Amino acid sequence: MSAATHRTTAPHEIVERALDLSRADGCVVIADERSSANLRWARNALTTNGVTRDRTLTVIATVDGREGTASGVVSRSAVTADDLEPLVRAAEAAASGAGPAEDAGPLVSGGTPSATFNQAPAETSSEVFAAFAPALGEAFGRARAAGRDLYGFAYHELVSSYLGTSTGLRLRHDQPSGTLELNAKAPGVGDAAVPRSAWVGRATNDFTDVDPLALDAELAQRLEWARRRTELPAGRYETLLPPTAVADLLIYQLWSSSGRDAAEGRTVFSKPGGSTKIGERLARLPLTLRSDPGEPGLEAAPFVLAHSSGGDASVFDNGLPLGPTEWIRDGALSRLVTSRHSAALTGLPVAPAVDNLILDGGGSRSITDLVADAGQDGPALLLTCLWYIREVDPATLLLTGLTRDGVYLVERGEVVGEVNNFRFNESPVDLLSRASEAGRTERTLSREWGDYFPRTAMPALRVPDFHMSSVSQGV
Repeated sequence: MSAATHRTTAPHEIVERALDLSRADGCVVIADERSSANLRWARNALTTNGVTRDRTLTVIATVDGREGTASGVVSRSAVTADDLEPLVRAAEAAASGAGPAEDAGPLVSGGTPSATFNQAPAETSSEVFAAFAPALGEAFGRARAAGRDLYGFAYHELVSSYLGTSTGLRLRHDQPSGTLELNAKAPGVGDAAVPRSAWVGRATNDFTDVDPLALDAELAQRLEWARRRTELPAGRYETLLPPTAVADLLIYQLWSSSGRDAAEGRTVFSKPGGSTKIGERLARLPLTLRSDPGEPGLEAAPFVLAHSSGGDASVFDNGLPLGPTEWIRDGALSRLVTSRHSAALTGLPVAPAVDNLILDGGGSRSITDLVADAGQDGPALLLTCLWYIREVDPATLLLTGLTRDGVYLVERGEVVGEVNNFRFNESPVDLLSRASEAGRTERTLSREWGDYFPRTAMPALRVPDFHMSSVSQGV
């Protein structure tokens, strides 16, 4: 085989060859073919753009012994056919040198092979921005004429994942992910005024549903609101959380929803006596927090793709089918994240994580509609986004973080200006119990976690007493 052939070996062939080379008792191979395209801009002008492609191969070897089954996992990038045997042998050596795996179990078998398993990977290119880029140029011109500067980036990625196992699974999933972050800046008003800044973000599959001109108009409105600035002290305020902020908080809540940790008494979902709070009511509103690999527009892998074991994920679960899962149903805790192993330990249903998250609250009103009812009995706040979120107390899931790029004052149903930023201290679990209204659910991009978890749909939430614990000097 020539060197050129080595470099261009198709991913499904790489998977089959690695499985053929394996001498282990069990073997799982995952080939991830990734391509990406990006645009970056500053001060109303493009600065950089680029396209990248890469391949990562993960080999998981399992070795049976008298004391149990051990696993060895090795991942490498830019793998060619020449690299395969050393990679497979390294995984086998890792398994042979390891003790029995706590999460060991039979590899998943059965299932229908993906019809596209033997086909070339999907790829993105700069063409994904064919309609978006000219519209962005128009937005630059409009912003420049109005005295504001636009900064930001657009990123699109397509990952084709090929999963093959010694038990016969041959599965494939193509995952598109697109994100846009757009920031507008303008001078402050007055000699000692704080510079004005506003942000919007969007998640998309292909950029055909992203309108830079509409986003620029939204930013212009926010900068106009910021022409008047008022200082407010720390305290508890009626607060409107936009979908992006709700996504930030609930993604963290999902990441903290380990069934095993809850059963062992270590999380907010733990109950005294070694049980969990499944079945208990968490929200007074009829909120349903769910994941579904088939959710239109938010499609995610319909089977487990585990490159390593840990917590409530297991390499032995690779290929396990995923379906709709309700984490909270009508306000009550319904499921916690489990692998087959942690489900067996805790007695909970098997519920692996799914790569999207949706909150349904039954509302139909936009955040503009929610503003129209806010601030009737005192100042209310409209947030843009949250930032620098960190955990303070796992027992209550108390989080702290900052507001950023615009906190707006609402009085008697009207935005009347901008206020200073704050540090907040809140638990998303506690917030769900206090939220008094949910707007309509819409696709959104989490400001803090969007790079890791871009597939979310959330409503805006009205919280009557959001805790702004201190004033922040950031913008």
